[in-house]
Amino acid sequence: MQPDTPISSLRSVGSRKTDALAEIGIHTMADLLEHFPRRYLDRSTVTFTTDLRKDMNATVVGKVTGTQMRRGRKRSWFEMVVADERGFLKCRWFNGAKWIQKRFNKGDVVAVSGKVDFYGGFQMVHPDFDVLSEEGTNPINTGMIVPLYPSGQNLQSAGLDSRGFRRLLRPLMDGIESKLPEYFPRNMLEKNALIGIGEAMRKIHFPDDMEALKQARQRLKFNEFFFMQLLLAIRRHSQAEVVKPNRFTTHGEYLASQYAKLPFTLTEAQKRVMNEIWTDLKSNHPMNRLLQGDVGSGKTVISLLAAAIAAGNGYQSAIMAPTEILAEQHYKNAIKFFEGTPIRVVLMTGSQTVAQKRDLRKALKEGYYHVAVGTHALIQGKVHFKNLQLVVIDEQHRFGVLQRGELLEKAGEADVLVMTATPIPRTLSMTIYGDLSISILDELPEGRQKIITRKVDIHALPKVYDFIKDELKAGRQAFVVYPLIEESEKIDLEAATMGYEKLNVLFKDYKVALLHGRMSGDEKDGIMESFSRNEIQVLVSTTVIEVGIDIPNATVMLIENAERFGLAQLHQLRGRIGRGEHRGVCVLLQRNINADSMDRLNIMVETTDGFKIAEEDLRLRGAGDIFGTRQSGLPALKIANILYDGDILKLARKEAFAMVQDDPHLRKKAHTGIRQIIMEKYADLSTIAGIG
Repeated sequence: MQPDTPISSLRSVGSRKTDALAEIGIHTMADLLEHFPRRYLDRSTVTFTTDLRKDMNATVVGKVTGTQMRRGRKRSWFEMVVADERGFLKCRWFNGAKWIQKRFNKGDVVAVSGKVDFYGGFQMVHPDFDVLSEEGTNPINTGMIVPLYPSGQNLQSAGLDSRGFRRLLRPLMDGIESKLPEYFPRNMLEKNALIGIGEAMRKIHFPDDMEALKQARQRLKFNEFFFMQLLLAIRRHSQAEVVKPNRFTTHGEYLASQYAKLPFTLTEAQKRVMNEIWTDLKSNHPMNRLLQGDVGSGKTVISLLAAAIAAGNGYQSAIMAPTEILAEQHYKNAIKFFEGTPIRVVLMTGSQTVAQKRDLRKALKEGYYHVAVGTHALIQGKVHFKNLQLVVIDEQHRFGVLQRGELLEKAGEADVLVMTATPIPRTLSMTIYGDLSISILDELPEGRQKIITRKVDIHALPKVYDFIKDELKAGRQAFVVYPLIEESEKIDLEAATMGYEKLNVLFKDYKVALLHGRMSGDEKDGIMESFSRNEIQVLVSTTVIEVGIDIPNATVMLIENAERFGLAQLHQLRGRIGRGEHRGVCVLLQRNINADSMDRLNIMVETTDGFKIAEEDLRLRGAGDIFGTRQSGLPALKIANILYDGDILKLARKEAFAMVQDDPHLRKKAHTGIRQIIMEKYADLSTIAGIG
């Protein structure tokens, strides 16, 4: 069995199964082996019918003793009776009843999982199910551990429920240890108490006991983390080998004057980070540094001081932002910062005309502009710099490793500073940013006060409005933010517009304005300029204000339908207020209360620490939502979990980085198998690793 053998070569896999498997990305034997069980049945995970209680979640294994399609006045449903050795349970399906009916035969041994209800006896409505075997031995009585596989209607229709997958996989297990040659060096396996890859595959699909399953999971999780970290380690090493032609030998003529003009004193954290950046800039090798700083910690001034050093050494800088509104904000900050100096700043975005872009590209290529600010337009093919040496990428988490690679290609041997205002838990930063040095701004500038956060329901709205009026009377300003979700954009905009009309009446003595993403750039700019001059007192907005808007006089934010926002987004929004001398108050209005949103909003009330919020966000949402290949550009995790497997990640990272330190191009005989996997399995990610 070769890992790249097509799945269609299996005797039992016809065209229907081949098509169904292709839909979930299974094309080869290796893909099939990596279709890991979603869970397992053993004595400890099964509940007897006599132990069932209303509202509990349970798994019951038993024999199908009766099936019947029932008809009511309005609809039909399918009913099945499952009996174990102590009693019985009814299962009912209202949706897709006819299809479900075809899945079961009297005498089948099945596992059903779901919430238990009581209606003339215990029942489950729409339980998850797996057919374990035809009529025969009940596996619960044999102590057997049964793997249950991810499936779906198309797969099940093609005969690929859990039982179907077991039938496909069991024959592949014969002699699998010799069919899957080991590629990890023996000393690495022994040092980390890891079993061989063939043994791990057998034990993950058909474990003899829970200890065998634990061993298999340990090896396969280590595998996933190891190759992810190996790609990052190779890339980091390849970057460290680059010798940049443009050296920084001096701070230049602008740094001291710009530093002296700052209307505030840098925090100790900012000074420390500036020293780290200067050390990188004067090095022979390009800087690759991540600057993490919570909302309002002062990352922007760091990037502009670095650009001042670059300009003073005769080099160009590029500052890249994920959205036009944030790019425009950076542009305005840079114009203001460099006012009175010969440093010229240009803005490049996707919405500029063809003629504008052509003229700007020409001026950049000739070196007329010292600092270019823009969106992804900065990395598009026709843009060329005369001597680009500093690249700043803001809100890096919105780009991705591959997009960052595009910009680095454009930059040649440039120094790269990646910035994010979204604090990232350490395990996550070891994956997304594993190839970068990390600086953290863990100190807020003097004068920034802690923002007070309150959670309310609609009954408290009159008091909230009274509080906003008091703030407006005192000369302050307020944000009222409405959610904007792409799938319901039209409805959300209507809600924001209706809210604006209502607030216009409620705050009739003040100027109220509406801001949303469908407005033109000029319209948005005009509103924000008026808001910044306090000509507008209440800004009703969708989430276009999430990043990049700085109004020191805004002290109140009311977030409508706060339950619809994620934790990171709420934290970013809250960071828009309390940026001046007065305290900020953020009010989270819940209109539809559920347990998940209660958890999120309670965390927002309890802390303003971005790193704690990031940890909780990871815990609540799971790593899959935050860390995915589409966003990061790194290999997918099928069995490992960043949230729970941090210890394995650290071990794998240590081994991967040590291997690259010892053998950067994986040329040693002991590393042949690993190099082959990198070249074959991760060929499309070679830009990340810098290998080919």
